[in-house]
Formats: sequence, structure tokens, C-alpha cells
Amino acid sequence: MKTILITGGYGFIGSNFIRYALTNHRDWRILNMDAMTYAANPESVADLANHDRYEFIHANICSREDVRQCFAEHKPDGVIHFAAESHVDRSIVDAGEFVDTNVKGTLVLLESAKQFGVERFVHISTDEIYGELGLAGKFKETDVPKPNNPYSASKMAGEFFVQSYCHTYKLPAVIVRPSNNYGAFQHPEKLIPILILKALNDKPIPIHGDGSNIRDWLHVGDNCRAIDMLYERGRAGEIYNIGGDCEKQNVEVAKAVLDILGKPHSLIEYVTGRQGNDRRYALDIRKISGEIGWEPRVDFMHGLEDTIRWYKNNPEWLNVFNLKGYDTFL
Repeated sequence: MKTILITGGYGFIGSNFIRYALTNHRDWRILNMDAMTYAANPESVADLANHDRYEFIHANICSREDVRQCFAEHKPDGVIHFAAESHVDRSIVDAGEFVDTNVKGTLVLLESAKQFGVERFVHISTDEIYGELGLAGKFKETDVPKPNNPYSASKMAGEFFVQSYCHTYKLPAVIVRPSNNYGAFQHPEKLIPILILKALNDKPIPIHGDGSNIRDWLHVGDNCRAIDMLYERGRAGEIYNIGGDCEKQNVEVAKAVLDILGKPHSLIEYVTGRQGNDRRYALDIRKISGEIGWEPRVDFMHGLEDTIRWYKNNPEWLNVFNLKGYDTFL
């Protein structure tokens, strides 16, 4: 039985990965370390509370004592590091929290992973570290990063520490850079959940600028499958893009949500563009495809329909969050 430490398992991607891992790896025991910040929702894995191969640990990755105690007691075979501050607008308001979690927290984990000799450390980064892409082409893993906001800068700094531990201490680490994820259990400050919730309540849907910003959309299930495959077969010291090969303008996504729900496009309201907002992201996924045979499987419209259905059927999940004032971060 392997013990895998998941950081940030009460978050969106982390909670989906825990459920994926317990289903697909009968020989894995999962430790979920989460600091229970504003974005955490215990209800995302509430059905797993009594699972015999799952354990929750309330701890902050920035605490050297907490992290070392966890490693000393449980001796994890591997670490998959999801925990992060992840919202661009919040990083513009207060970058300090992003440095603490995304840089210091990552360093604390790396030190314990080195000390206790884990077999694999998978670091979840982001496509935003590349910066802005022109209208043509896609980002490759070899492209020079140009982070344009405090969030992406903090994620890039975390990556640098992972790379340094891999090179200096031979830590068997892999870095993954996923594109924009969507699916069940995503915090309502993110684009697709807020589009759904606004539309369900017949409220104006704010679209920044002219709505032409382009993102590459990746279903969280496809992302979990890629991360799992890279834990097993990714080459230590390497970086892998995980993209959905699904570029959509923000306004296209908004119209798709409205169409599925039978709501008028007149709900769309164009507002002032966001600070630090890159025009386009798109990822070249030939490396992960060629090396381990991963490809995205979930069609965007089918995935979007499933996501909308989930939010409609699980309104109580939102009760955990204090949504007062959350429009600030749309």
C-alpha cells in the first residue's frame, strides 16, 4: 500500500483528484493536507470521510513543524502538490498571501520531501506562467516564462524551487502546467461557476473588456487522469503541459452557458477589463501525448452540460462559502 500526500485536497482540483485516485488505485492510501482557507470546502469530499484509505490532516504547508510532523508520522511515498492561492484578482489586491503559500509553502514541502526521500513529487503549476500569447501558435514547455501578474509570478517562483531541488538534491519531481480547468466543486469566484450561478438567478453576467480573451478549457477529469499518468510515468526533472485543445473566447463560454440554460444573451454585461489579464493562453500538448499517450477526452459542450447539471443539483454545496461580496472577484 502506497501513501500519497495530497495538499489542498479540499480545493477544486485536489478534491476531484482524491476521488479519482481512490477509485483508480486500490493500492493507494490518501492523506489530504489542507489549511482550510476561504476556498476550501470539506463538503467536496464529505462522502469519503469514513473511507478506509483516506485521512484528513488539518495543517498549513507554510508551517515547517506541521509538514515535518506529517512526513515523520505517515512517511508518504509521494506528494502531489495542489495547494495554492490561485485567483489573479486577489493576488493584485494582496500579493503577500500568494508569496507565502505558493513560494514558501512549496519550499517547506520540498524540504520534507527531500529529507524523507519520497519517490515522486508532482508540482501543480499553471499555464499562466507563460504570460500572454499572440493570436497564433501555442506555448511549449521550452518557451521562456513571462508571468504578468502576482499570482503567476508566485507560481513561477515555486516552480524554480522545485527545479532547483530536482537538480541540486536529485528530488524526483515533475512539474505540470494545466490550462483552465472546469467541472464540479469549483469555487464560485471562477469564471464558469459564476456564469452558471448568475444565469440560474437571471442576474447580469459580467464579461470583462470585449469578451475576446481566449482560454484553453480542460475538464478537471481529464486533468486528474493526466496528473495520475505523470505521477506513474512522467520523467523526473521534466515539465509537462496539460491542455484541453479547446480554445474559447470568454464571451463564447458565457453564451454557451446561457444557451444550455435557455437564458437570453441579453444577460451579458460588458464591464471594464481586468488588471493583469492576458489576452490568450493555449498549450502545445505534444510532449505529454508523445511520452505517455495522454489526450483530452471530454468534449467541452458535454463537460459544460454536466457541470451546469452538477451546480443545479447541489445548491447546498455553496452554503459552506461566505458569498457576501464575492462579486468583487468576478
